[in-house]
Amino acid sequence: MPSHFAALSEAQISAFITDGFIRIDNAFSRELADEARAILWRDTGCDPDNPATRTKPVIRLGGYSDRPFREAANTSLLHTAYDQLVGKDRWLPPQGLGTFPVRFPSSEEPGDDGWHIDGSFAGDDFKDFLDIRANIVSKGRALLMLFLFSDVGEEDAPTRIKVGSHLEVARYLASAGDGGRSLHDMIADRPDWFDTGREALATGSAGTVYLCHPFPVHAAQKHHGKTVKFMAQPPLMPKASLDLDRPDGAYSPVETAIRRALNRA
Repeated sequence: MPSHFAALSEAQISAFITDGFIRIDNAFSRELADEARAILWRDTGCDPDNPATRTKPVIRLGGYSDRPFREAANTSLLHTAYDQLVGKDRWLPPQGLGTFPVRFPSSEEPGDDGWHIDGSFAGDDFKDFLDIRANIVSKGRALLMLFLFSDVGEEDAPTRIKVGSHLEVARYLASAGDGGRSLHDMIADRPDWFDTGREALATGSAGTVYLCHPFPVHAAQKHHGKTVKFMAQPPLMPKASLDLDRPDGAYSPVETAIRRALNRA
């Protein structure tokens, strides 16, 4: 693919900075999605043709490095988008995908549908999941990514995203320094979870990818539809933490969003 190929338009990059995410349709092929989904069905222990075997609202599967997952995460389209959002040579090619919360149509509550941001590193005080931390330079995470391996409509438990919440989160994290804040801190300090008054649903066909800023507030939800939802939610790993004071001013859109939130751009 030509080196000048642009995956994202200027309008999409602007929307990423303002809203905290962009959607890329056909980011990987439906054939790869089908291959990967067959592996995931096997590991759920459920029969795709027998709904009676689906006894839980959600089954969590670990990371996968099989070929279809690696190829889905490393298409030319996505590599170019990673460069555009994070900066060329500032991220590490994904070696696989995970974790997969497989969501089934169910009347039961999933138990994991609270608003949150994804922490990215463990501090010295780490004891459990809620001790995972995030800081203003997003140590350990260049992007949050949502890979759809099944068709996801509005009733199929699409991830909910608070539009623009990454800017509120950046302002909240800024005063915490390099140590950042834990998820426990955030729940205690901000029970409203940075409500922006706008909510988006991560819907799309299999092969759709949402590339999100590291800081958007998001949540799962109960599955009211008919199609089992298969989605990976990996980080894009950085080569180094973000730099909010680059001497050359070559800020990525991820960094620009944070600088704007802090009135530095």
